Amino acid sequence: MKVALLQLKTLPTPKENLEKIKQMLVQAKQEGADLVGLPEMCCCPYENSAFVRYAMPENAPFLQGIAEMAGALGLYVVAGSVPLAADGRIYNAAFVYDNKGSCIARHRKTHLFDINVPGGQYFMESDTFTAGRDVTTFDTPWGKLGLMICYDIRFPELSRLLALEGARAILVPAAFNMTTGPAHWEMSFRMRALDNQVFLAGCAPARDLQSSYTAWGHSIVTDPWGSVVAELDENEGILTVELDFARLEQVRAELPLLKHRRTDCYDIIRK
Repeated sequence: MKVALLQLKTLPTPKENLEKIKQMLVQAKQEGADLVGLPEMCCCPYENSAFVRYAMPENAPFLQGIAEMAGALGLYVVAGSVPLAADGRIYNAAFVYDNKGSCIARHRKTHLFDINVPGGQYFMESDTFTAGRDVTTFDTPWGKLGLMICYDIRFPELSRLLALEGARAILVPAAFNMTTGPAHWEMSFRMRALDNQVFLAGCAPARDLQSSYTAWGHSIVTDPWGSVVAELDENEGILTVELDFARLEQVRAELPLLKHRRTDCYDIIRK
């Protein structure tokens, strides 16, 4: 399965971002992608005021535009995340569209990013968002894949549940910042891939030094051995990587971590 991660610099409005995403989807298709990932909050700036201003329903023009492009190009698309308006609340939510343009999965961010680092980053997603309770997988011609959003990666229980439910790769729309990115971005993706012997693909926004929230960038793919397969820098670009699932089976056979779990002593349960 060839995955393309679109690391784009987020523009002020969903309409502007949709036009840029359409252009990059065409380019990804030309590069032979089967599945394309977009960044967290790919429709608007990463600001609580923007989340409220651009909160959208599932059938919003922005999401429908991506769905239509997925169908037209024959691509599976993990449509980053958007501020989803539902049930009188706002969620940080990601949608997956298949190669016919049908929505096959939705993930509402399970862990909200509330952080206050003295001299570093301050942000409170819970000022706007409601947390979801999703453990999200979806089926593709290449097997079952998992989905989580950014801060979710820091909680090993969620990625373990995805692996136990059969995910061979986990897609992670994300937006680590200039405090957490240098310290934990690569480490987090290597650890979760190694722990669960899966591929991880993290798609981030490109860095914009003029924005109120400066993203680290560095979209990344890590493999079941915990190695970095490929990584971008902070600039706009497309990271295209072929995931070799034979490698996954080889690693699991040589170092059978999931089989060696002591479920007689402990377990992890989805509620």
